[in-house]
Amino acid sequence: MSRIYLDYASSTPMLPEVRQAMTDALERWGNPSSIHTSGREAKQAVEQARRQVAALINATLEEISFTSCGTESNNWALRGLLAANRRKGNQVILSAIEHPSVSLIARRLEREGAHITTLPVDHEGVVSPADLKAALTPETVVVSIMLANGEVGTIEPIKELAAVAHEQGALFHTDAVAAVGHLAVDASALGVDALSLAAPQFYGPQGAAALFVRAGVRILPLLEGGAQEHGGRSGTEALPAIAGMGMAAEVAAQQLPARAAQLGRLRDRLRDGLRERVDALRFNGSWSSRLPHNLHVCIEGVSSESLVLALDQAGIEAGLGSACNSKAMRPSHVLKAMGLTEEQANGALVLSVGVPTTDEDVERALESIPTVVKRLRNVTSLTARAR
Repeated sequence: MSRIYLDYASSTPMLPEVRQAMTDALERWGNPSSIHTSGREAKQAVEQARRQVAALINATLEEISFTSCGTESNNWALRGLLAANRRKGNQVILSAIEHPSVSLIARRLEREGAHITTLPVDHEGVVSPADLKAALTPETVVVSIMLANGEVGTIEPIKELAAVAHEQGALFHTDAVAAVGHLAVDASALGVDALSLAAPQFYGPQGAAALFVRAGVRILPLLEGGAQEHGGRSGTEALPAIAGMGMAAEVAAQQLPARAAQLGRLRDRLRDGLRERVDALRFNGSWSSRLPHNLHVCIEGVSSESLVLALDQAGIEAGLGSACNSKAMRPSHVLKAMGLTEEQANGALVLSVGVPTTDEDVERALESIPTVVKRLRNVTSLTARAR
């Protein structure tokens, strides 16, 4: 029997169209910076991908720069925007639930002299525009708040938050890695100055991502060298990965409404089935404004690590909080910021569906998960009695 993958929030498989685009790109070995025929052909492939990515988020070609991953895009956004606009001040504002690629670079900037302000979230993981307004000062250079949280699924009111930041003259960056390809994301309509996205989140290849920087916004390069990517990110372009990202973006733009509806239906079936078959559980994140493919649940009486490993043995691959934190085996900073206790956070499980997920997959998962939970709870109970 085939395994059931329910960890699309951490990475997605490549679509057949994406694989073909990458295979075609492997035949173009020229350097995109060269002016001979092979170089021009490679450059054309890069620019085709740029058009595809720009179309997905309603940006211009000049506003899209390719990077290697979402972490690089986030690092570049915070460091580059702060450095290029340091005359205004040295304050950076972020939320308590940001991805480590935002929170840790902010910590590094703090050690280099920046003033970091962290905003709280409510019990659903939502940042309040009023809290942002209260934290802003004339010294605020950059505000960075994610568009959607890939762990608990909550979508933030980015358009309103960006407008509040602009009232004080601050720039606004959003980490949209978890959202692009699952939601209709319009960088222009959101009013953001910078936006990060990554191909592995929408059925593109690992090793490909991008940073949107609004035309006219000053940002310093992250890498110095040959002046590729509008001078912002030097280095010979990884053409196969970029071509794959472009194709994934084109497919996402075409399929987005139907994709979101299908994933939302499967996610809701999974939620309702778990509610019927497993007691003492809690669903986390906002249900009025949520990623369509994400389900986050805390199950009482089991540990997250034991649950993920036991499900894996049963043929179900699920997520352990943030994939970037899984090695640390510590309670999620997102859940703690939302007010959950350490005991509640320890039973967290992220179940995310994807384009390949079938109704049969969901039904099989609903048969296996309650059995695994019951077995783990029995072990926990026996262990506690033996002490």
